[in-house]
Amino acid sequence: MSENNPLRDVFDAIADPTRRRLIHLLSQAEEIPLHELTEQFSMGRTAVSKHLTILKEAGLVLDRKVGRETRFRLNAAPLREVQDWIAFYSKFWSTNMLRLNQLLEEEEE
Repeated sequence: MSENNPLRDVFDAIADPTRRRLIHLLSQAEEIPLHELTEQFSMGRTAVSKHLTILKEAGLVLDRKVGRETRFRLNAAPLREVQDWIAFYSKFWSTNMLRLNQLLEEEEE
């Protein structure tokens, strides 16, 4: 589970390509109304709203009402959990690739 919001795991939230695209779109603007987000997909408003709800549960998306309109914005802070996880394994693979390279060089000699 995400430390930022116990309702949804960040990894689960970003697992879906539609949600990753929503994150990308939201990263391009300060706020985007639901109707503008929906225009970017070949699905209805309800389907887009469901994806946004999952992102909200993981703390990745914040929303606010402006009149009858709901506007969404990205909260990238929970993505730090993903970045930290990737960084750990990046070090792991770099270290192991260095070892492999050293072994191969030793065999060549």
